Amino acid sequence: MGLVSKYWNLVSLDATGTRQVNEITLAKAFFQEQFPELVSQTNIPDTAIQSQLLALARAETAIANMAQYCLRCFISSQIEQVCRTIAAQFGTNHGFKASDLFPFVLNDVPNNFRESHQDQPTNYQSLAIQILQSFDPQLASLSTWIAKLVKSQPELNAFLLEHDVYMVSDWAILNDTALDRMERILKDFHGFTAVEIEKARQLLESYHLVYREERRKQRLAGVKGKCSPPSSNQLQAIAQQTQLKLAPEKILSQLQKLADLLREYRIYARTKYLRTQTLETPETQIKAEQYQISTTEPSEEENSQREFLVHYRREFDRALEASLERVIETWFDRIERKDLQKAENFLLALALFHCQGKSMGEIAPLVKLNAQFQVSRLLKLKELRSDVRQEMLKALRDRVLELAQYYANPEQLQNLDRTIEMLLDEEIDRVMQEAEAEANIAKNRSTNSQFASCLCHYLDKRKK
Repeated sequence: MGLVSKYWNLVSLDATGTRQVNEITLAKAFFQEQFPELVSQTNIPDTAIQSQLLALARAETAIANMAQYCLRCFISSQIEQVCRTIAAQFGTNHGFKASDLFPFVLNDVPNNFRESHQDQPTNYQSLAIQILQSFDPQLASLSTWIAKLVKSQPELNAFLLEHDVYMVSDWAILNDTALDRMERILKDFHGFTAVEIEKARQLLESYHLVYREERRKQRLAGVKGKCSPPSSNQLQAIAQQTQLKLAPEKILSQLQKLADLLREYRIYARTKYLRTQTLETPETQIKAEQYQISTTEPSEEENSQREFLVHYRREFDRALEASLERVIETWFDRIERKDLQKAENFLLALALFHCQGKSMGEIAPLVKLNAQFQVSRLLKLKELRSDVRQEMLKALRDRVLELAQYYANPEQLQNLDRTIEMLLDEEIDRVMQEAEAEANIAKNRSTNSQFASCLCHYLDKRKK
């Protein structure tokens, strides 16, 4: 239930980045026409309204745009609410406000609401539009989907990571961490002994046997949702599975400590700065270890680390571009030997998909193909990303290891080889996952990922 005006009031930012609320007259008039009995009410049935608006928005009719405008206004208010919830949970302790989060996600603009789409920008897509186009009412409510996509925005998460906030629960971290990966993190990143690692392995393996099985049964029963804390019965079952002879409450404590260690590594892998504090998401209890903030000048070691990171980022960007060039040229040569026109169409389809954001269906006639699936076969995007990933690992591993010799002390050098390989693997995975998430949006897709930007830069350079 909620206020009816949120279906025609757009929450956005003005040119100075200040929050503003604009009444969208087209949306208001349309809503009043469609739901005249609800206009004077203070509480309205959101689910029923959104269902009707969504049906109208996705129909090929003249009023589809108006229904979309109402939904985009609602989405803008929910995006603001998600930001305020995150700030309420973490902002006080981590030095940020809801208004600091708005620029990353609150990016719909009033002048994009017009009677006709003919004079509107075609290369800009707000988060609200992405949410609306990707929303499936069979999978979640609209409010849940909005929260999910807001919290998954790369720039927002980068900002939160800078403030030591990693928006994943302990239980999700434990659930999706493989045993061998946990062992490598504890050994190479935290310096655990073999005995300590074996105890942690028993604990995580027992957690997987009990918790994952319960999650599997829930999914089969149609129950979906985020990873919640283990129940008393689950903790008892985990305790029985291990050989550690620990009480259920001790099992809970040990699981949380293990999740903290894995969280610390994930934050470091994404920011390259060591975190001494860990936090839970709004779904679970907030935990924070107090630490002192240094107000002194950066030490020589800190300056050295920053200098290394500047060089590392430069090498990473160069490796991505060089790897894309090698893979694309290799693929082009392979296709060209069989069919020159097909090779040229391959490059054109890459540009249309990654640089102009066109869908596979839109690309098909432009490259002389009959159907969307034929474009998918031509591009083989998953295979392309995999090849680029392998090229990057080969190109970066030795170069970064060589670079690190100048910045690491003798003690750090002992485990440097394994640590760098792990961090590179994590970083490259992040780039590829970002590219995959972007590619999975069917229509009006943004082309802002690092992968797409680098690919388009290379294709532009190739034309010259």
